[in-house]
Amino acid sequence: MEIFMAKYGEIALKGNNKRLFEERMIKNIKRRLSPLGGFTYERAQSTLYITPVSGASENANLNEAERRLLTVFGLGAVQRSLSLPKDYGEIVRLGVPYLENKLVSAKSFKVEAKRADKAFPMNSMELMREFGGAVLEAFPHLKVDLHSPDVTVHLEIRDNNAFVCPNRLQGAGGIPVGTSGKALVLLSGGIDSPVAAYMMAKRGLTVDMLHFQSPPYTSERALIKVESLCEKLSEYCGEIRLFCINLTEAQEDIRDNCPEEFMTVLLRRAMMKIAMKLCGERHYSAVITGESVGQVASQTPAAIICTDDAANLPVYRPVIGMDKIEITAIARKIGTFEISTLPYEDCCTVFTPRRPKLKPLLSDVQRLEKRLNPAFIQDCSENINIKIFGQL
Repeated sequence: MEIFMAKYGEIALKGNNKRLFEERMIKNIKRRLSPLGGFTYERAQSTLYITPVSGASENANLNEAERRLLTVFGLGAVQRSLSLPKDYGEIVRLGVPYLENKLVSAKSFKVEAKRADKAFPMNSMELMREFGGAVLEAFPHLKVDLHSPDVTVHLEIRDNNAFVCPNRLQGAGGIPVGTSGKALVLLSGGIDSPVAAYMMAKRGLTVDMLHFQSPPYTSERALIKVESLCEKLSEYCGEIRLFCINLTEAQEDIRDNCPEEFMTVLLRRAMMKIAMKLCGERHYSAVITGESVGQVASQTPAAIICTDDAANLPVYRPVIGMDKIEITAIARKIGTFEISTLPYEDCCTVFTPRRPKLKPLLSDVQRLEKRLNPAFIQDCSENINIKIFGQL
């Protein structure tokens, strides 16, 4: 029978708190796999054994289950394996044919064996040598390559069974979503903020999203784009609430009453104040942004000081020291890049100053802010549209 061996990553090192992380991760896994049919779950030796039952054993379901497991934070590796009795003759008889799909088109391989059950009559070196010889006999076109093989075959002898796996896949890593509290992401339609959300979810935060609209200056397609980002991110982050707020009046107030070069930093402060109010009402512990130092005018050190002055909770900026190439690489990996590059602009591009202030003084910004009508920000934060993504 094929099963999944879901191997713990960082949570294996959590000591006395390990069980809390483990239980949350298993809850997240069950939620991800539940639409695919029934599975049983057994944990031992920092591994979760996931066995398909009641219709989940079809190949298409197993392929999809494997894909979903690779998006669960907390797992260091995922092995789709054949579960076998702990009898070497049976391991060869059933295990070698199981490898055919991977080995028939490969040129080289190696065997890595691990004997957790020390009572098994063959040690790890003997298992590698003997099982490798059986593979070569069945697939004579192969060569043994211990350094960079096309396929690494994993053979493990555990307490109750033996397991053969032709392909160990790297898991999502991190710690399970929901173990570090919850935070609110300022989600634009760009590349950076979805990556920031992903990175903080990887550190165990439950993340919800706050998006600002500026109709009629921004289109309905811009909102659809953001909703698509939330749907994609929910594969990693679990259920996501998207809060949409109309910022048009506040932006027009800034445009009409303040110097053009200060519009960007004043807008960022307005966004931050609204986010903080929402955090207080809905019990978020922090705000997350996709800011990267020096990338645009609102992300210079001086501008960030002005933005942070409007915050009364921590502001996490996980991509702050990364360049665009690094951020884009993560966006491509998690599937948000193609969505983020759709040509529908968000509210940050509305009324963009020709020469934004790169080094604004906080005292100047605070003085100019007194010209603005605080009711606009208050009204914005009280008119919220909410959508939920990632529901089963």
